[in-house]
Amino acid sequence: MTLPLPVEKHPKNDLPSRTVGSSSADNSRPNANLAWVISAHGLLRIASGTSGILIGLYLASLNNHGAHLSAGLVGTLSAVSFAAELFASIPMGLASDAMQPRLLMTAGAIIGALAVFLFAVSGSTSIFFLSRLLEGVGAAAIVPALLAYLTDATDDRPTLRVKAMSYFELTLLAGLALGGIVAGQLFRVLHAGAFAIVAIVYLLCAVTLFINISGRTVRHLVSPLDDLKQVLQLPSIRHLAPVWLCVNSVVGLWLGPTLPFLLTERSTKSQYLAGIYASTPASVGWLLLGYSIVFGIGVTAWSFVLPHIRLKNAMRITLGAMLPVCAGFYLLNHSGNQSSTARWSLGAIISLLIMVESGFTPAALAWLAGTLPIESGRGAAMGLYSVLLSVGAIIGSLLAGILGQRYAIDGLLYGTVFVAILALIFLHWIPSPNPQAPGA
Repeated sequence: MTLPLPVEKHPKNDLPSRTVGSSSADNSRPNANLAWVISAHGLLRIASGTSGILIGLYLASLNNHGAHLSAGLVGTLSAVSFAAELFASIPMGLASDAMQPRLLMTAGAIIGALAVFLFAVSGSTSIFFLSRLLEGVGAAAIVPALLAYLTDATDDRPTLRVKAMSYFELTLLAGLALGGIVAGQLFRVLHAGAFAIVAIVYLLCAVTLFINISGRTVRHLVSPLDDLKQVLQLPSIRHLAPVWLCVNSVVGLWLGPTLPFLLTERSTKSQYLAGIYASTPASVGWLLLGYSIVFGIGVTAWSFVLPHIRLKNAMRITLGAMLPVCAGFYLLNHSGNQSSTARWSLGAIISLLIMVESGFTPAALAWLAGTLPIESGRGAAMGLYSVLLSVGAIIGSLLAGILGQRYAIDGLLYGTVFVAILALIFLHWIPSPNPQAPGA
């Protein structure tokens, strides 16, 4: 895919002032083809999403042929990958401050290819665990380094920055939307050979990243621990962290396994959405694709809007939109006596509101990037972002399990309203900018 990233250098925006200097930005700014770099990350995310679904299909096939594997193993393998990414994100972020990002991101893609290939050539459970561990480490090597690199490449160019962060968010959606569909088709045609195709995609992305990422002046680090301590002391990190946790908890609430379970389980609840796909569970994949398309349209629209408004206001608007979205879903969930026309009309309104709420991540990433020091710490800060994303998703998944068991779909809505209000409170505590500096 081709991403229309702009090239203007000094558009009007409100990125916060930097923590340390700005004169050295031009001396160390990467000069890469960002469209190719972000597109390669999109393919990596699709490959990762495809790999995760393929594993479930492959293990189910082995089980059907007498391998005696359990659903618990599938869940545990998924947890191993997420845990590896969680614990490796900060070390990999620190590494991205101390070495060329081209080498780190290329190595991450190669590790992903090796991980997928191992899964295809072995029937050993221990190799399965090693494969998922490596894939998690590979993802951790790419994301913090890529975000830090995008921050470097867009210094003093706020319009380019918000567009780059928006397209980064789109790459995450691409993996979510297309991974399941691609996995199903590949496995139907190639069976275990599908893993080899995914491994080839990883390798092609590694080559693309190596070719299109330019060199960068490596920051001098006194020690990794000192670098991490400096990042943890940044006011922007402390202020944004609780908001990030809340937003990523919403991600865990809705994109974890609880929602598909509630949609496909035969339910006795008087809720329209509970058990709606019990007779056609495959429809959940298409629902996820539809959601990703709606969300992606919203992110694309925000990429043109964000350069012209204060980023803190954008975050407030997007978080506030979660409340009417929940209200709309509540009405839809209790629309059993309504006509199809009424439900479709309500769905259209909800879709528009989802587009409004979709702008939070690019706005928050652009705001955070504008606060980071130029001399060091950007990779470490983005490693912390990855950790907060994983921790928030875990919290949301646990919350979804508790509320979903008691209140079904309504429980997810109750949890989202609570977390959204909490996030708005934390966002209010983020200080206003200095009068001399354009603020967030």
